[in-house]
Amino acid sequence: MKEEIKKIPEKKPEIKEETRIVRILSRDIEGGMTIYAGLTKIKGVSWTLSNAVCKKLNIDKKRKIGSLTIDEVKKISNFLKNPDVPSYLINRRKDFETGEDKHLTGSDLELRKEFDIKRLKKIKSYRGFRHMSNLPVRGQRTRSHFRRNRAKGSGIKKKKITQ
Repeated sequence: MKEEIKKIPEKKPEIKEETRIVRILSRDIEGGMTIYAGLTKIKGVSWTLSNAVCKKLNIDKKRKIGSLTIDEVKKISNFLKNPDVPSYLINRRKDFETGEDKHLTGSDLELRKEFDIKRLKKIKSYRGFRHMSNLPVRGQRTRSHFRRNRAKGSGIKKKKITQ
């Protein structure tokens, strides 16, 4: 009889999902998080947009981010750059300069927000004045609540103990 030689399968080095860090749109996301929660770590991606990404790309949102392949990461990042979702999920509708619907993420979103505030200050609108004087812009009360880390009042002096 001939002896059968069993082939031992080669073991590939396994990367644990929890230790792997995935980079999507210049943001590092821990591998132990679910895709649904992990995508919200990217600035400009809300919970609803994260859900829409999972639905459109047919990705299970309970999967760990560490288990994504390189192709899936590329799909997600391309989708987030130009999302094919209803306009109410997009964060910049009817852009002031171009008039079109855009979705901004990361540093683009921060820069655009900064430019918008500078424009409001330059044209001296009501909201611009509120931004200049560090007051609430959207109609909140200021009498009893709005304090930005100032001293919280002097309080009552403690009595000195005399002996």
